[in-house]
Amino acid sequence: MNNLPDSTHASTLALAAAKVKRHVLPLVVVMFIVNYIDRVNIGFVRSHLETDLGIGAAAYGLGAGLFFVGYALFEVPSNMLLQRYGARAWLTRIMFTWGAAAMAMAFVRGETSFYVLRFILGAAEAGFFPGIIYYFTQWLPANERGKAMAIFLSGSAIASVISGPVSGALLHISGAGLHGWQWMFLIEGFASIVLCGFVWFWLQSHPSQAKWLSAEEKSVLIATIAEEQREREAAQVIKPSMFKLLADRQIALFCFIYFSIALTIYGATFWLPSMIKKMGNLGDFQVGLLNSIPWIISIVAMYGFAALAGKWKFQQAWVALTLIIAAFGMFISTTGGPIFAFVAICFAAIGFKAASALFWPIPQAYLDARIAAAVIALINSIGNLGGFVAPTTFGFLEQTTGSIEGGLYGLAFTSLVAAIVIFFARTTPKRDTPDSLSGRPATVAQAEQQDKPQALNPGPSGAAV
Repeated sequence: MNNLPDSTHASTLALAAAKVKRHVLPLVVVMFIVNYIDRVNIGFVRSHLETDLGIGAAAYGLGAGLFFVGYALFEVPSNMLLQRYGARAWLTRIMFTWGAAAMAMAFVRGETSFYVLRFILGAAEAGFFPGIIYYFTQWLPANERGKAMAIFLSGSAIASVISGPVSGALLHISGAGLHGWQWMFLIEGFASIVLCGFVWFWLQSHPSQAKWLSAEEKSVLIATIAEEQREREAAQVIKPSMFKLLADRQIALFCFIYFSIALTIYGATFWLPSMIKKMGNLGDFQVGLLNSIPWIISIVAMYGFAALAGKWKFQQAWVALTLIIAAFGMFISTTGGPIFAFVAICFAAIGFKAASALFWPIPQAYLDARIAAAVIALINSIGNLGGFVAPTTFGFLEQTTGSIEGGLYGLAFTSLVAAIVIFFARTTPKRDTPDSLSGRPATVAQAEQQDKPQALNPGPSGAAV
């Protein structure tokens, strides 16, 4: 494959890649939907946990956030084991253990067991996102992986819309001495365990094992991916440590901006059902339906802003605009009654979900392609800590003051600061100066990035948020 592929080779490769996407993508999207629902479904049972178990606002917020602590601590060990045992086996293991942990949530008896099981759920899920990325690198050529990632990440958007109605409907189940919230955890967790069987039997570890590819398609696909791997290894450099990465001012800015975005997203995710309940005498299913509205609006806004940013190119300005929308929506949600607050959160959702999509092209354009995957993983990891900070802070505020108004002010202020900081973030490396992270001139690194495919492309939905 040292020469450019001829038309026959290119058409065979395109046909093989299309078959891989048809075979793999529907299943991994469903996996992500189930994964996301198990992560956020506690938002719909908060009042039930308080009534049945005495778990108050502060304990709920801390438990919601502890998921992300377990996730962060076990991400690296899980990635190492994934490399050892292979994506197929490790993804099956991840789905089984997170499904079991999700089902175990049905047997929470108090604050301590709530904390422990949320932490275990995060630890069990750790490695899922990079596992899918690794699987794509084994099956798809570089020019197809970005498209596949965009489709895969649409799973989180779909899950945000359907998690409310599904969870709300399951809360009406009763019997066998169990409450509706217990049945919700059992059924949604069991769905992951059932799905892991499909993962084991449907996915193969290597293209050579795919019976649905012809011999010629296997040969071309394997040869192409192997050649790309050799090129990556030839350009491989020692990856900088986390501390050296964070010492780069631009990367530190990226981490802060994405943390600010994730802070608002998870603040809304875990507290929105409780805010909706205050709108009137609403049942669990009605709360679930209303909970879907901001996310439906946000998906439309996300793609609308992406189209505008593609036409009028000034990425920082578009991110700043969406962050200001998020800040304004969060701020005015404190100025009226529950219904007005819900409308304001719908408006804020236009901003914070669009910002999560518009943000990623900025660090991708700045980074040397050789370290892009490592830095994007770092930004995503630090950003996801917003999932710990936001619910924990909200719970503490409600427990001590009886209101989350201070938390909403905090989200508005943080989004506003991020809207200012984004203008200090560069979209390209500095020219004619040494690249502190790779030790090579930035102009060379920039040229290499233009010529080489990105190692990781989060797609229009952002990263694992």
